[in-house]
Amino acid sequence: MRTINLIVIHCSATREDRTFTERDLEVAHRLRGMDGIGYHFYIRRNGDIKSTRPLEKAGAHARGHNAHSIGICYEGGLDIHGLAKDTRTPWQRHSLRVLVRVLLSDYPGAKVVGHRDLSPDLNGNGEIEPMEWTKQCPCFDVKKEKW
Repeated sequence: MRTINLIVIHCSATREDRTFTERDLEVAHRLRGMDGIGYHFYIRRNGDIKSTRPLEKAGAHARGHNAHSIGICYEGGLDIHGLAKDTRTPWQRHSLRVLVRVLLSDYPGAKVVGHRDLSPDLNGNGEIEPMEWTKQCPCFDVKKEKW
């Protein structure tokens, strides 16, 4: 079994007025040359948690961190104009909280971060600030969530 020290939260960068199924996600990832969905879990707008990659298999979701992480993606992340926004539904919030809590019980000591929190610290002050984000994903502050 892999050693897990990170749980990385992502969004699918999908507009809130459009659907993006796990099949759509798989097609998008395969078109980018992946061998399937790079995230381990995908949370649909209705709160359904889809297992999309075996936990034993390293993810393809956060370059440099895949070997020791679990990737969770939620459907959404953009407003109707394509701008970053926390579009999580109440069902997604609940499912994400439950899933993260289960994973933390299975992998005690793992740190929960957003994809943007893995951006390089360009000014070297020990904090990843908005001006340093390579992506806005997951479009909410993971550190402020109560897991």
